[in-house]
Amino acid sequence: MPTASPPPRADPTGLPIEGVIGEVRRALVDPGVAVLEAEPGAGKTTVVPLRLLDEPWLGDGRIVMLEPRRLAARAAAARMASLLGDRVGNIVGYRTRDDAKVSRATRIEVVTEGILTRRVQADPGLEGTALVIFDEFHERSLPADLGLALTLEARSLLRPDLRVMVMSATLNVGDVASLLGASAPGAGDPGADAVTAAAPVISAPGRTHPVTVRWRPRQKRDRLEAVTTAAIETALGESSGDVLVFLPGMGEIKRTAQALGRSGALGAAAIDVHLLHGSLPADEQDSAVAPAPVGRRKVVLSTDLAETSLTVEGVTAVVDSGLARVPRFDAGVGMTRLTTVSASRASAEQRAGRAGRVQPGLAYRLWSKSEHNTRPRHIQPEITQVELAGLALELAAWGASDPSSLALLDQPPQRTWEEARTLLGLLGAIDHAGRITDTGKAMVRLPLHPRLARMVVAAAAGPNAALACVVASLLEERDVFGGRPNERPTSLADRVALVTDRGRHHPLADGRAIGTVRRRADELMRRAGLRGATTGHVPDDITDALGPLLLVGYPDRLGRSRSLAGGRWRLRSGSGVSTAATDPLASSQFVVVADTDGKRKDALVRVATPIDVDQVVDALGDQVIRRTYLRWDRTRDDLTERVERAIDSLELDFTERRPSAGPATVQALIERVREVGPSTILDRWDQADGLRARVAFLRHHRGEAWPDWSETSLKDSLESWLAPLLGNATGRRDLQKVDVAGALALTLGWDSQMDLARLAPKTVAVPSGRDLAVNYLTDPPALAVRLGEMFGSNVTPSLLDGALPLRLELLNPAGRPVQITSDLAGFWAGTWGEVRRELRGRYPKHDWPEHPATAKPRRR
Repeated sequence: MPTASPPPRADPTGLPIEGVIGEVRRALVDPGVAVLEAEPGAGKTTVVPLRLLDEPWLGDGRIVMLEPRRLAARAAAARMASLLGDRVGNIVGYRTRDDAKVSRATRIEVVTEGILTRRVQADPGLEGTALVIFDEFHERSLPADLGLALTLEARSLLRPDLRVMVMSATLNVGDVASLLGASAPGAGDPGADAVTAAAPVISAPGRTHPVTVRWRPRQKRDRLEAVTTAAIETALGESSGDVLVFLPGMGEIKRTAQALGRSGALGAAAIDVHLLHGSLPADEQDSAVAPAPVGRRKVVLSTDLAETSLTVEGVTAVVDSGLARVPRFDAGVGMTRLTTVSASRASAEQRAGRAGRVQPGLAYRLWSKSEHNTRPRHIQPEITQVELAGLALELAAWGASDPSSLALLDQPPQRTWEEARTLLGLLGAIDHAGRITDTGKAMVRLPLHPRLARMVVAAAAGPNAALACVVASLLEERDVFGGRPNERPTSLADRVALVTDRGRHHPLADGRAIGTVRRRADELMRRAGLRGATTGHVPDDITDALGPLLLVGYPDRLGRSRSLAGGRWRLRSGSGVSTAATDPLASSQFVVVADTDGKRKDALVRVATPIDVDQVVDALGDQVIRRTYLRWDRTRDDLTERVERAIDSLELDFTERRPSAGPATVQALIERVREVGPSTILDRWDQADGLRARVAFLRHHRGEAWPDWSETSLKDSLESWLAPLLGNATGRRDLQKVDVAGALALTLGWDSQMDLARLAPKTVAVPSGRDLAVNYLTDPPALAVRLGEMFGSNVTPSLLDGALPLRLELLNPAGRPVQITSDLAGFWAGTWGEVRRELRGRYPKHDWPEHPATAKPRRR
């Protein structure tokens, strides 16, 4: 860089910060790091960089100062240029995500926080930068924490001559001083104690007038805009200057502006109402902070944008809702949500102090003094509260896989950090070892959340590059639909139509938001190397393109319908989401969800688009798995093989077919038999009753050498007796064919089968020559036989090698029992005579011998 001419000097400002400039200079000479704690109104933001322009160590280098917001960066640059009598972009310039005014002559460059991170990633040595100032560090934004950590590591490893200063109005200075001091040359050497390692802390008083605080607690039933309007009316009546009103977000700002218009509070008075929000165009923001015209007053309705690092001229009264909208990580849905919380006590003091810049002021707080004392002292650091995919990607690009290796004031929660790394893996930004991939390197170059960056990178070389830029801008910026969230369409396609001039007549269209998205999309187009306006590159038919496009950035937000009525889906992550049954999206089987209301259970979809299963497979083919398993189809009452395509636990589709024979099929059939019981599903089960009874008889008389063939026991041992018969089985039809008796008999072995036939024969021969079946279901076992078949014998048939006589059920010609006995000889010698007389009377045609033991047997 050529040697620059001496910069012009700003005249003394008379601000309190002028009194500590000498200390700042000495600290930046040695040890080269400092913490500047300055009260509101001290002038640190605009005076300190100017007073360092002629320091010898600066040489031809630049001072880079970080501001947390774009408006603050522009305002700080404008104020410093004015003090120099110069124009913005010459000695003092600024650079934000969407705008830049710098030149080769620029010595002080005011940048928004993300700009520094990009710069350090591209040039770890920060060549040409002599001093980095972190302004308003007390806000503890994630980009500021990361930017400071990377800068300090660069200083420690590459640039020991690089100066670093942290400035804040309210800050726990001890921890910051230690962090900065640890990066000084030699600070990490053995023997360097904590005192010498800490950076110098310089304190400066503010220049404010007394502010009287008035408490106006809002009741739960009171609408915020109504209470705020009433407080504004009071403030206008009790103060002579302008009124600055702090509200949590744009919705509350708009509703309060409308309420002011209806209230008549402004009447015919010369009072202008200005809105101040980060999404507004620069000219409207500048108008809000500029002094009111002579003879007029103004009411500025602002978010916490005006809390620090920005002066709204002419304010003598502040109305503070006590609320702030801050990013918070919702573990239930895995994303960061803007959440309305109570502002900290430090924030309340900062806000109230805005009323005392020009004269004694008034601050109206819409909460009670007792509640104030219970509020947290400081705001929680974003790194502990938000989703961390962006941080994880930046660290991967830096070559650090573990945040504990960096100089961070606070470490991120372990669960949040692990979820961020998991998401980067799904996006293909890091590999299995945690190293950044080529895709990740392309993503980190885009000023977008990793999800959106992945989407733009994937589409950059294809026909949907412009569409990706539009979608990324839509999801990053404020919704292009106005109205209450529950009244807005869920369709992403409807939003794209608004931005591309295809749906501009929608009654909920927000023209201002649409313009912001278009400008942002055009900027992304330029970064992607595409020329022309975004709308000229977006194809007419976007419906089919949106699903695959969104899925690339939101692979974990793929949802499958879980209700026949529609409107309810289960996401890949396991969470449930829903829409109203009347929503056009409700009938979609598959959706990709970009935004919800953040509830942990059954969250309402805010923005989504449909997708079909083939598009899912095309987009996430490497993550699709095929699962084959056997199941019993209760409708068919048969075994089927189900082949599913799924991503993680989310089923995409399936086919069913008859299974093939094999071990898995055998096991599935066995499990079904065990579930319902063998007697229920095996058609030939009853045919084995006799065999089972014979074995049970022997088990009873000869002990446990004989198996237990009760149904309960056989159900437990299906693998041993049934499975061998099912090698070629494929379904219920094969179970119906199973010869249960044969299967059981095979398990006995040859010797046992011979013993069974001898000790408990299935049949016994009777004198008539016939073999009759033994009934083993009675105790003792019984043989039903007609009387005539037993003539000619005195011997009672027996079992167990003659040890147990059978119980004979002696039947008449009609087949009815006339005598039951286990002693045939005793019957013949005893009661036979009486039975004979009865039979002769009833069946005279039959021969009933007087001595049956010696008579010839007959078959009938």
